[in-house]
Amino acid sequence: MPILAQEPELYPDNLFDAIQVDTAQDRQWFAVHTRPRSEKTLARRLARDDIWFHLPVQQHQYRTPKGRKCTSYLPLFPSYLFIYGDHTDRFRAMLTDRIIRILEVPDGEQLTFDLRQVQQALESGATVRPQSKLIPGAQVRVTSGPFENLEGRIVKRQTGDVLLVAVHYLQQGITISLEDCQIEAI
Repeated sequence: MPILAQEPELYPDNLFDAIQVDTAQDRQWFAVHTRPRSEKTLARRLARDDIWFHLPVQQHQYRTPKGRKCTSYLPLFPSYLFIYGDHTDRFRAMLTDRIIRILEVPDGEQLTFDLRQVQQALESGATVRPQSKLIPGAQVRVTSGPFENLEGRIVKRQTGDVLLVAVHYLQQGITISLEDCQIEAI
């Protein structure tokens, strides 16, 4: 079975910039709960059908039983993908038969902010870890380094402090290891 190259996780490539200049009032975010292991297949189909989407993926390196190094790109939030479109796009996405349900997002601005932060963290190349539940903590802003201006909550861990960048709608997020001198309270 051939190993596929990394596929686009944003369509169009400038999705977040396009959202800022998009004047169509009928476009909104939809959180798509996909069938198991169907996120990338759905993303390919959405791109082919010209439906805007975001599928955050993370690089995963592993070795085969014979010792060969392999790289794959796994969804950061398994079984979830985000569509930015109107109800016609929503309907066309449902026709793919890869979707369990589509949920409307009540606060699209917050989701845009959250997804943009997750994307910035992924693009930095740092190791991020998915977190399935949000944990209460101090709200902070990163003051220096590749994550400068990211906002999130500090989560105390046994290995030190980490920043939790949340996608509030899913009640999930990612964590990034930071030093105390890199953050300030908001």
